[in-house]
Amino acid sequence: MHEREWPEEGELVVCTVVDVKDFAAFVTLDEYNGRRGLIPISEIARGWIKYIRDYIREGQKVVCKVLGVDPDRGHIDLSLKDVNEHQRREKVHEWKSEQKAAKWIGFASEATGVDRKVIEEAIYREYGQLYPAFEDIVTTGGEAAEKLKLDEPVTKSLISIAHENVKVSRVTITGHLILTSPRPDGVNVIRRALRSAQPKVEDVDIDLIYVGAPKYRIKVTAPDYKAAERAIEKAASAAVGVVERAGGSGKFVRKQKAG
Repeated sequence: MHEREWPEEGELVVCTVVDVKDFAAFVTLDEYNGRRGLIPISEIARGWIKYIRDYIREGQKVVCKVLGVDPDRGHIDLSLKDVNEHQRREKVHEWKSEQKAAKWIGFASEATGVDRKVIEEAIYREYGQLYPAFEDIVTTGGEAAEKLKLDEPVTKSLISIAHENVKVSRVTITGHLILTSPRPDGVNVIRRALRSAQPKVEDVDIDLIYVGAPKYRIKVTAPDYKAAERAIEKAASAAVGVVERAGGSGKFVRKQKAG
């Protein structure tokens, strides 16, 4: 499940392989209500492929990168070869965490009689994903649950469920930097901007992942959410500032909106 109906270009998605042909593999997107996607043989693996089934098979779970989305035609084009092992492990971990959080919301809904969609919408509005809300509830001693502005029984239920199930040592938050430069040396401008977004901060890790020009994913890991939020805002502001001072444009998107 996901708050948006369609994935975005450059996004990593968890898929189930449903049909493998000589020229392509057809999959369903687990996070998008089983929408169907296509991985052409040229995007299965690098190099020449003699037998596609040597690389992919029906029933397999794979992590793909979204190459293009056409909602009007119902088409989603995907790449398997553009996802490295680190990205695959990270995405699978995120997906499993979201599945757990969805189950916990079901528990809160059953315990309080409040429609689970009401709870999910409140969390998506604040966090963009489900699992980070439960981490935040634990790290703030329940204070974060109050920000969701849900009925008191739901708030208490979420706090109880979070403390029973989540063990937080460090937290991770993400966002996207959109950076463009019209200058002839624009590539160097972007490089300087990205370097400025990775300052040395004690106990804070900042990773920048190229999604596809002009989008870069920024991931911050810190001891708690307040530190992570401060770090991601400061890093994003530094990168945007470098680009804008060089005559380009920059924008930081903290969370995805419903589409």
